[in-house]
Amino acid sequence: MHSSNFPGPLAPSRTHPLPLWAQVSDDLRRRIDIGSFVSAFPGEHELTEQYGVSRHTIREALRVLRVEGLLKSERGRGTTVQEARYSQKLGTLYSLFTTIQEQGVSQDSTVQRLAITVNPTVAEELNVAPESEFVVIERIRFAGGEAFAYDTAWLLADIARPLLEADFGHTSVYKELRDRCGVEMDSGGERICAQVASHHIATALELVPGSPVFALERIGASGNRAIEWRETFIRGDRFTLEVDFSDSANISRGRYVKGAA
Repeated sequence: MHSSNFPGPLAPSRTHPLPLWAQVSDDLRRRIDIGSFVSAFPGEHELTEQYGVSRHTIREALRVLRVEGLLKSERGRGTTVQEARYSQKLGTLYSLFTTIQEQGVSQDSTVQRLAITVNPTVAEELNVAPESEFVVIERIRFAGGEAFAYDTAWLLADIARPLLEADFGHTSVYKELRDRCGVEMDSGGERICAQVASHHIATALELVPGSPVFALERIGASGNRAIEWRETFIRGDRFTLEVDFSDSANISRGRYVKGAA
């Protein structure tokens, strides 16, 4: 019996209760999930040979996957794996870690720096004395095994010093702040703009220098006291912004976009 990590096609069975096209679409989903189509997605003729079914069966399986948003077809490019999209509401103080986690995407971080530091620029942003100490947490963020964000958070050390003991490879700043410091982040503000990636950020996010990124600057507060200043760079090909308008309110949404693996 083949493992679920077997990269090749698993032929459908004509005695199986599911129709052939459904079995083929299920297997293609499996292969997409494990990254079998990094370089290219097979054409219809190749798929008919791989699965031993008719072209009609293959077309129906592909149609279903296109409807689900897993595949896209473009003139001149054929069929390719579509980037999966993960929605995220803006307008509230959100945790990117929690947002991605709740959508079933595995994630982790490589911690570049976790230390006590002094930063007059950050102190000015938070309206505290220039010599104020901060806990700085600098990470490369990964979702589904892919680098997608470079994140640096500065938090007032008189509140956040216990965070020096946390392992931020698999947890969020706000969770650890709540659990270790008894502090709940409940308000804040964020600025978002588009930039080109510097060499440092491009290297960290596995991009060509000059690639587009979203730059996010955030002030996070608890009980009306600003305690966090954060700078995050997110791959421009992995994040989109949407705004919905209604008579009563504007609702903003952001989306993390996972690339085809």
